[in-house]
Amino acid sequence: MTFAGSAYLVQPDAGPGPGVLVLHSWWGLTAGAKRVADRLADAGFTAMVPDLMAGEVPESYEAAQKLLSKADMNVTADLVLSSPVSLRAYSADPQAPIAVVGYSSGASWALWLATRLPDDFAAVVAYYGAQNIDFDELRAPVLAHFAEFDELVSDDDRTEMHARLLLSEKSIEVHDYPGTQHWFAEVDQLDRYDADAAELAWSRTVEFVSRALSTR
Repeated sequence: MTFAGSAYLVQPDAGPGPGVLVLHSWWGLTAGAKRVADRLADAGFTAMVPDLMAGEVPESYEAAQKLLSKADMNVTADLVLSSPVSLRAYSADPQAPIAVVGYSSGASWALWLATRLPDDFAAVVAYYGAQNIDFDELRAPVLAHFAEFDELVSDDDRTEMHARLLLSEKSIEVHDYPGTQHWFAEVDQLDRYDADAAELAWSRTVEFVSRALSTR
């Protein structure tokens, strides 16, 4: 589909379900990112993954860093902001709030987006990502998954985000995954992927989103 950019959209076989927006990491719209949407559809949701990298799928850490450094954050922000309207048009109830699930840099965008558009979101799931902004406008509860060993999200980043959320009296549920590294839930990252931790995080994610969107 096309809106401000391109995206991968999938609906349940039984028809449109509640909307879940998926914001991928700096690895782009990979097969793994699409698999997340497919699994959400299997769980009863209409899921959309906007392509935040304009078709680029970097194959190395260095290439991903280079692409991110060259990206126009204003363009990315506009794309992220336009995504909820596009997704809701294909969901069961276009007027109902949706959920957002973000991975790494996508988790940072997810937290920012749900704070910018508080009426649009009923749940935020952040995989190994942080956002140290003013959360006063945020209404959705937050589920955060963190790796034990993370070179991109420091303990200070986590502590500051948690403190900001608590000071703003927001609901946050945090889970740590022993022995894991950043990207542990992304099946494309073979050297980081941890199947057991990823499945545990996934079950928690589906339960959290289902509860927020009242599908179970």
